[in-house]
Formats: sequence, C-alpha cells, structure tokens
Amino acid sequence: MSLPSAMQPFLSRRTVAEAWSWIDSHASWLPAEWVPIDGSAGRVLAGEVISPVAVPGFVRAMMDGYAVRAADTEGASAYNRLPLRLVGEVRPGQAPTVSVGPQEAVRIATGAPLPPGADAVLPVEWAAEFAEYLEAMATVTPGRHTSPVGEDISAGQILFQRGRRLRPQDLGVLASVGIGQLSVVRRPTVRILVTGDELLPAGSRPEGYRIVDANGVMLAALVERDGGLIIDRRLIPDDPAVVWEAMRQPADVVLISGGSSVGHLDYAPRLLREHGELAIHGVAMRPSSPAGMGRLDGRFVFLLPGNPVSCLCAYDFFAGRAIRLLGGRSAAWPYRSIRGVLARKLSSVIGRVDYARVRITPQGIEPVAISGASLLSSTTVADGFVVIEADSEGYPEGSEVEVFLYDI
Repeated sequence: MSLPSAMQPFLSRRTVAEAWSWIDSHASWLPAEWVPIDGSAGRVLAGEVISPVAVPGFVRAMMDGYAVRAADTEGASAYNRLPLRLVGEVRPGQAPTVSVGPQEAVRIATGAPLPPGADAVLPVEWAAEFAEYLEAMATVTPGRHTSPVGEDISAGQILFQRGRRLRPQDLGVLASVGIGQLSVVRRPTVRILVTGDELLPAGSRPEGYRIVDANGVMLAALVERDGGLIIDRRLIPDDPAVVWEAMRQPADVVLISGGSSVGHLDYAPRLLREHGELAIHGVAMRPSSPAGMGRLDGRFVFLLPGNPVSCLCAYDFFAGRAIRLLGGRSAAWPYRSIRGVLARKLSSVIGRVDYARVRITPQGIEPVAISGASLLSSTTVADGFVVIEADSEGYPEGSEVEVFLYDI
C-alpha cells in the first residue's frame, strides 16, 4: 500500500559533510554596523582597527618616587648617600611646572609625566626625604622606572584584525586609544518557532497528555551563545496556515522545531519546498536524521526535530553553524575539547555520523546513551559528546577519543 505524498519516507539522506558544505556556501558575513564600545564585548570586528595615537603619549613615571637625572645618582648607596635638592612635585594628569637641573629632584607619582631635564625615577623606598632635599640611596640608570612614548601602543599600529571577537581586555585597549565606536558584524536575527498541539509554554506544568516545551528555551540559549539576536519565539499549532504565516516573517534565520519529518502533520518541509528551497531533508546521522534546511526569500530555514536531543544535535551541527558564520564567528563548535581514553566501547554503524553523549569518570570516558532522542536528561548527566564519523563502526575500549565538553 502506497503512502500519501505527505507520508513518503526519506528516499535518501545527505551526509553531514554535504550539509556543512551547503551552509558554508550560503552563510556569508552580514553587513557591518556601528556600535558604542560599551556593550560591544563578544561582537565581531568588521574591519581592522588602527590606533590613532601612541600609548603612552608622553614619558611617564612607573613608580612613586623622584624624577632625577640618572647621572646625579651614580655611586649612591645606603652607605654613600648623595644629596639632591627637592624643587617641586608632578602629579598624574598635570603638566610639569618645574624642570630638573643638576643635583635636583622632583617628587613624582606613578603615571605622572616626567618633567624636563629628568631621565629616570628614583623609587621612594630608595631615598630619604627631608624638608627641602632628599638623599639618594641607590643608583638608577637612564630610563629606569619610566615608560617611554609608545611603549604600550604605537600611533598607526594595527590593534585588531577583521574577524576578531572582542574580549573585555580588548575593549580596554580600544578605550585607551580613544575609540568610542566600533564597526562590527551585524548580529543575525533569529525567529524560533516550536510546533505542536501538545505543547504548553515553558514555565507551565505538564497536564494530562500535554507536555511542556523544552526546545524553545534551549534553542534561545543556544542562539544567544552563538551571537544571534532573537526577535521572536513562540509556540504554534500543527496547522499549515499558521506554520506558513509564521515561517514567512522576516529574519536572517528561522528555526522550526518539530514537524520536520515526513508524517502527515509535518507541514514545514512541504511548505518550504513549495514556496522556497528545501535544499536538504534527511541527514545520515543519529540522532537528528529528520533534520532539514533550505532558504525562503533569501533567509535560512532550519527544520529541527521535535525530540529534544535531536533538536539540540541538529542545532549544534547545522543551525548554530549558520548563525555563527553569518555573525562573523568561526563555523566550529563553541565547545572546548579534551582527549581521553574510552572505558567502554562506543558502537556505531558505517554510513552515518553518531552524536554519542559521554561522561568523564576516573575509569575513563563512559558512554551515557547513543539512542533515546527524547531523553534530554541524558545531555545533563553527560559531560560532553563524541562524534563518531560516518566511516567508522565506533571505537573499542581503550581507544583515545576527542570529547567536546558542554561546560562552555
């Protein structure tokens, strides 16, 4: 008995590599926008940044003490104190009003400009100050305890290259040279649509035969992690008219969780095929084999399975990759990885990629579960995952594997 068109099984499944190739060929950087330096941590630079000034822009003291001529301290020690006349003081942020002549000294604070005539700083602990003079108790050489012009940053120096994801210390450097606005890659706008008549909003309690949406809140956190800007997140019923109206709304990326397979209630793939491009539907991987992707009016649309682990896996493998690339970030997973030895074997089937959840134990890397796409708790007890490539039947006990850790 033949199935209705809506129930046709997957005729073939594309490889993960083919899906990545399709994403990479379409996900180019979004246009740049100018943003204030405050709040720009984590943003990606759209172009190189060049320092307009030198830092420091003047010779400054690096210690509290006395601005002196180094030659006047030659031979000074605790047992051979050399007297210097105290002729004034220089404070940070103020222009010097005195100069240093032979056998003279000026009291100076850390960060203050070195007065004319001085070429070194005698630290306060190496001197004994009296009413109008001091005694030098150590020898300093020219330039000692001072910071020359441009020691930190030179005028015209390239501070950061295009594509740099800004860290807090980067912002400090940018602020130090007087930069207040930055040209960064625009954040991809993302619309999250979770389908299913059985779903209740996050924060509800399960009741009767209805369950609480777990995917929406999980996807929102993943999108934020990857630099996306969520402009809509909602539950929608299994109604083709409602699904179509929601998925056609503007966004750089539309994520549809649920209704991604070939069942009679799986409307999103058919709507995408009819009105746009369903480039890939069905991927040779476990879980997430019903995942799909395409474009609608130039926007990315990702079809994510409703089962929570499959949804997480499909997002990380495909949708997250596109969001990161659009925003100027690396396509790679934003997980740190370690290498470890398997305490038990990990089995797979040649021809598909497996996303195997694992724990790190004193005995080694332990599989948590490979099946059970609806068991989201398997990802919370797991420390990370191992990717078993399509050309492998798995890894025997004692094998060294790469583990991608969830603790980002």
